Amino acid sequence: MDVSHALGESSSQENTSEKHIHSTQHETDHGAETDLRRTLSTRHMTMIALGSSIGMGLWLGSGTSLMNGGPAALFIGYILAGTMIWSVSHAIGEMAVLYPLPSAFVQWSSIFISKELGFAVGWAYWFSAFITIANELQGVVTVLSFWTDAVPTAAWISIFWVVIIFINAWAVKFFGEVEVVSSTIKFSWIFVVIISLIVVSAGGAPNHEAIGFRYWNAEPFTNGFKGFLSVMPTCIFAMSGSENSALVSAETQNPRKSVPRAVGSIWLRLSLFYLLGSLVVTITVSPEDPNLFGASGTNASPFVIAYTNAGIPALAHIMNAVIFISVVSTGSISGFGGSRLLMGLSHLRMAPKIFGRADKQGRPVAGLAITLLLGGALAYLNVSASGADVFSWFSNLTSLFTLFGWGSICASHLRMRYAWKKQGRSEADLPWKTWTYPYASWWGLTWCILLIIAEFYLSVWPLHTEPNVKDFFANYVSIIVVLVVYLGARVWYRGPWWVDAEAIDLDGPRRFYAPDDLEGKKPNVFEKSVGWVFN
Repeated sequence: MDVSHALGESSSQENTSEKHIHSTQHETDHGAETDLRRTLSTRHMTMIALGSSIGMGLWLGSGTSLMNGGPAALFIGYILAGTMIWSVSHAIGEMAVLYPLPSAFVQWSSIFISKELGFAVGWAYWFSAFITIANELQGVVTVLSFWTDAVPTAAWISIFWVVIIFINAWAVKFFGEVEVVSSTIKFSWIFVVIISLIVVSAGGAPNHEAIGFRYWNAEPFTNGFKGFLSVMPTCIFAMSGSENSALVSAETQNPRKSVPRAVGSIWLRLSLFYLLGSLVVTITVSPEDPNLFGASGTNASPFVIAYTNAGIPALAHIMNAVIFISVVSTGSISGFGGSRLLMGLSHLRMAPKIFGRADKQGRPVAGLAITLLLGGALAYLNVSASGADVFSWFSNLTSLFTLFGWGSICASHLRMRYAWKKQGRSEADLPWKTWTYPYASWWGLTWCILLIIAEFYLSVWPLHTEPNVKDFFANYVSIIVVLVVYLGARVWYRGPWWVDAEAIDLDGPRRFYAPDDLEGKKPNVFEKSVGWVFN
């Protein structure tokens, strides 16, 4: 099908003010116009990129990983996952500037590789989106149980399900502002966490106990290689969502300006949140602490446990509050991303037409409704099972969907560049190009494949139990679903395994920029103060 025709090249649906903005930004914008509205700015996109993936995976899931893998396994796991999402982000950056399309990576896979892969990627990411909502809602229960057990689990899930619905159902710009505030809180608090836990480890806490690298020296890997593999799904799940910046690009005023800034900030998020964050928690919390999330005690975040054991209850309460904000924020972003994925699938005629429409405010109502409904309903599994068990199941499902998605993004980038060269075009014609090509994309793709194979091994021979059919399907059903969806698409489309590079339409879905495109908005005080981060 003609992608540019499916997406619609006309901008007649935009109001007068939007036309004025667009006329200063680009000469033509083929294929990027839908019912969505470009109401998000560089500030929104940068902060969403900084904080979108900081949720339950890092703050709570690190407890399960620390217990199963040990301090060294947790830290190495985040390093490996970090190099992968760094590679994926650079691939996204180059394609999102050139092709800022709704559902981004779904359409990139369809255009540069095959419709079948785009179909599988889109539905896999949508499955992941509503599963993440369910996981974050059950995470709310764990976080709030630190303060009280008086409220039933179902009540907490219901209350914050409504909160997430409200954030997404309000104006898109309201969603953007909520994410800016929550990302700012998370971004600011991580400095406090790193400094304070280093002080705790050195013996500067009220208990005056110098811990140093005691836990690393005692047992860096608690369950050997298999324990390390068991850590990887949580590390991947923790970093999943970083690719949401690609989805946001279709609703930003100037992707050429906002996307590179978002990509430029990835190193800070990786180094501060994940690497230093995981390091300081591994030197202050024992992997044998019974209160760790997934252990036999209160099932608390390792960061909260670190402050509690150090005798600093005030910081423990603040930490738990920040975790609560993070969990709600990540659930909200998943609703946003899931609805946009359905919109892209609809425009490619891979989902019902109703999901391709948005209201006058630019909200894809049908996509939001089904994504939030399924995510909230799935969260009620936590009523009859432990939070840690539900988390492990959901995170395994999501991490495999994520690995498949990350791999497809890297492959799409390699194919896009191959087609660009094959058709005799110069790299200088790209509006923004990453300096990491092609090594980063090959690195990301290779590790995605290797980890999918490694997770197969862990599903057949799971940690702590004997091989059984139940655990295999519970842990590996994501890949089975992807294969079924992909093969079903193969039967339906009956086309070549991949598109001919010389036949790819590189201009139809492309956005063209004027030389003097500007967003027309001065940076605020916050952006100025940390401007070095984004450039």
